[in-house]
Amino acid sequence: MTIAFHTLISKATTIPAGQVERTINLLNEGATIPFISRYRKEVTGGLDEVQISQIKDQLAKLTDLKKRKETILSSIDEQGKLTPELKRRIEDSWDATELEDLYLPYKPKRVTKAEIARKKGLEPLAQVIMLQNESNPELKAESFLNDDVENTQEALQGARDIIAEWVNENEEARNSVRNSFSHTAVITSKVIKGKEEEGAKYRDYFDFSEPLNRCSSHHLLALRRGEAEGILRVSISPDTESCVERLKRRFIKGRNRSSEQVSMAIDDSFKRLLKPSIETEYSNLSKHKADEEAIRVFAENLRQLLLAPPLGQKRILGVDPGYRTGCKIVCLDAQGTLLHNETIYPHPPQNEKSKAASKMAHLVSTYGIEAIAIGNGTASRETEHFITNIRYDRKVQVFVVSENGASIYSASKIAREEFPEYDVTVRGAVSIGRRLADPLAELVKIDPKSIGVGQYQHDVDQAALKKAWIRQWRVV
Repeated sequence: MTIAFHTLISKATTIPAGQVERTINLLNEGATIPFISRYRKEVTGGLDEVQISQIKDQLAKLTDLKKRKETILSSIDEQGKLTPELKRRIEDSWDATELEDLYLPYKPKRVTKAEIARKKGLEPLAQVIMLQNESNPELKAESFLNDDVENTQEALQGARDIIAEWVNENEEARNSVRNSFSHTAVITSKVIKGKEEEGAKYRDYFDFSEPLNRCSSHHLLALRRGEAEGILRVSISPDTESCVERLKRRFIKGRNRSSEQVSMAIDDSFKRLLKPSIETEYSNLSKHKADEEAIRVFAENLRQLLLAPPLGQKRILGVDPGYRTGCKIVCLDAQGTLLHNETIYPHPPQNEKSKAASKMAHLVSTYGIEAIAIGNGTASRETEHFITNIRYDRKVQVFVVSENGASIYSASKIAREEFPEYDVTVRGAVSIGRRLADPLAELVKIDPKSIGVGQYQHDVDQAALKKAWIRQWRVV
C-alpha cells in the first residue's frame, strides 16, 4: 500500500516519487517535519518543510481513505453482494466521491419511500416499468394490489419511488448531474423574512446570485456565515432543465406509458434526491476551496507579519492607545520584563496633554527607554503625533506595530499565568511592546484565528488554519 501511496502523492504534489517514498518512510518512523527538513535533507533530496507537510497531509488523507475502503468492502461483503468486479473497482479507487458512489446502492438505508414500497412488494412492478416494454402499466399494477396497496395509483407511485432511488444511485447519473453543477451551477441567497434589520450587515446578500465557479472566497464565506446565523437562505442550483433532459435521455428508452412513468420518476429523483445530494457535495467543495484561498491569504499575510525585523534587546515603552479610557503605558527592560505601568490621558475628553507629555518624558528618562511601540488600533494616529512631538533627553525611535490579537492574548491563560497581578489592559500593552522587540516570540502565543491578518478566519477549517500558522512559524 505504501508503493501506491507514494505514487499517488507524487502525482498530487508533483514531487518525484522517490523523494516522496523516502519521506513517507521517515514519517512512518516517527520523525517530525522540522527534524526531517533540517537533518534529513540527504534522504529527502532537499525537500523543505512545506513540501514535507504536503506529503504528510496527503498521506493522512490516503490513510483515511484506505480505512474507509476497508469498511465499505466489509459492509458489502456482509450483505453477500461483493462481486469480484465491484471489489476490484473499490480497491482501485482513490477518489472519495467515486468511492461513495460505488457504495451508495449497498449503503444501509434509513426508512425511505423506496424501502417502504419494496416492503409492499412493488419492486417487481418497478422492474417491469423500468424495462419500458409494458404498454399498459396501470393494468399491470392491478396484479400488485394487496392489503398494503389499495389501488393502482398507489402501486405506480411506489414503483416510481423505487425507480427514483435507482436513478439516484446510478453512478453515471450522478456524474452527469455533477457535470451540470460544475459548468452551470449558480449560488443564490435570499434574506429570511423578518431578518432584514437583524442581518443588516448582510444587506449585499439579501438578493444575491452569481455563477458558483466565479464566486470569490470572501463572498462564499460571507454567505455561509449569514446562513449559519439564520439570516440568509443559500442554495446552489445547476441548469435544471438541461440537467433533467440529459437524465431522461439516459434512462428513457421508449415512447409508451411505462416511459411516462419513468419520466415522472426521474423528475422526482432529481428534485428530491439527486439535486439535494449533489448540492451538498458542491456546497462542501466550494466551502473547502474558499477555506483554502482564505488560509492562503492568511498564510501570506502572516508570513509578512512574522518577517517584520525584530528590534532586538532594547528597553521599550509600549503604548496601547485610547480616547476616553486613556493610553495604557508599560515600560519593559531589554528582556521584555515589565518594570512599570500607568495610564495617561492626552486625548478627549480629558485632554491632559501637558501632564501626559511630562509623564512620558519622565518615564523615558527614568527607565532608559530606547524605543516606543504604539498599537495601531483606536487613537493610534493621534497618539503617534502626540508622542513624536515630545522632547526627550535622548534619541528615541517611535514605531507603530500591529495590535491584532493583543486583546485575545491579554485575556488568555498564558497571559494570566505570566501577569497574575495585572489586568487585561496592562497585559495588552506588554504584548504590543514585546512585538516590537521580537514579533515571532510574541505572536506565537496567540490563537491563529485571532491574529487578524486574513478574511473570515473564525469560519474556515480551524485545523487547516492552525497548520498554516505552524508552517509559517517554522519557515521564518
